[in-house]
Amino acid sequence: MTARPGQLPEQAIDRLILEIFRERGGIVSGADLAGLLKVSRTAVWKHVSGLREQGYQILARRSSGYQLIDSPDILSPAAVTAGLQTNCLGQRVICVAETGSTNADASRLAEEGAPEGTVVIADSQKQGKGRLGRIWHSPPGSNLYCSLILRPRILPVAATQLTFLSAVAVARAIESVTPLKPSIKWPNDILLNERKVAGLLNEMSAETERVNYVILGIGVNLNICADQFPEDLRHPATSLFIEGGRKVSRLQFVRALLLALDELYGAYLRDGFEPVRAEWLNRCDMMGREVSVSGGSEQFAGTASGLDEGGALLVNRSDGILARVLAGDVRVI
Repeated sequence: MTARPGQLPEQAIDRLILEIFRERGGIVSGADLAGLLKVSRTAVWKHVSGLREQGYQILARRSSGYQLIDSPDILSPAAVTAGLQTNCLGQRVICVAETGSTNADASRLAEEGAPEGTVVIADSQKQGKGRLGRIWHSPPGSNLYCSLILRPRILPVAATQLTFLSAVAVARAIESVTPLKPSIKWPNDILLNERKVAGLLNEMSAETERVNYVILGIGVNLNICADQFPEDLRHPATSLFIEGGRKVSRLQFVRALLLALDELYGAYLRDGFEPVRAEWLNRCDMMGREVSVSGGSEQFAGTASGLDEGGALLVNRSDGILARVLAGDVRVI
C-alpha cells in the first residue's frame, strides 16, 4: 500500500492507517506510518489517538511503534473501505448514527450529483421502509441498514432487474460469513427457515428512455434478538444471530456484501440479466411449489414456474392460464 503524495483528507488518513496495520499484521513504527502517509509523526499520533477513541485497541510500544490489537464492530467509512477491493461500489461511504431513512438520504445525495457507488449506512433508522408501505424495524447497534447509488446505462423498464441482483448479493454475503443457507422469496425477501432475515427496497429516478439513478435499499437482521422485535414481527422475522447462534461482525458482513454487489453489478453490466436470473431461480425455493397470490383486484392460486426479464413471477394458474405477477403478496401454500 502506497499513500498518494500531498495533503490527504482526515478520513482517508484513518483508512490508510487501518490498511497498513492489516497489511503488516504486527508492529509498525511511527516513522514508517509518517513516511507512507506523507504526514508528521505528531499527525500519526493524533490519528492513532482518534482511532482509539472510536474503540480500536492500538498499543504503543516504546522504540518499536504501534500495533493494532483489536477492532470494534463499528461501521465507519475508514473501517468499511480499508483495503476493500471493489471496482465501483463503496468508493465513497457515509456512515451516520441515526437517520430517518437511508434510502431518503441516498436519494437526496443522488439528486445532488453523488457518484455511482456511494453508500449510506445508518446505525439506526427512525422511518425505515419496507415493501408495500411496511415499516422496517431498525434498532441501533445490531443490524445493517444501507442504501447504494447506482447510475446504470439501462432502460427504465430493466431497472427492476437490480432488485433480483441485490437479493442474490445478500444471499452470497450471508453464506460468506456464516454456515447458513438462505433462500429467496419473490421478489425481495431473504429467508432462513421460512422466516425473513433481510429485505430490499429499490427506488428509481428516470426519464422516458434513461435511468437517472437507482437506490438499492438493503436491510439485514444480523444480531437482533427475538425479544427485540415488535410483537407483530416476532413470528415472520429472524436474524443471523437467532438462526446461527453466534454474533456476526457488522463490519465483516457489510464488506462481504459490497464485494458481492460489486461483482454481480459488474457482471450484469457486461453480460446482462440472464446470469443473475439463473442464480436467483436456483436460490428461490418457491419454484415448482403451490403459491397463493393476493393484492389488487385479483386473487388466485397456482404453481410458481419462473421469472421473466421484467422481474414478473410466472405462475401456472389452476385454470391453465400462465399469469405474470408484477405486484402483490405471494405465499407458499
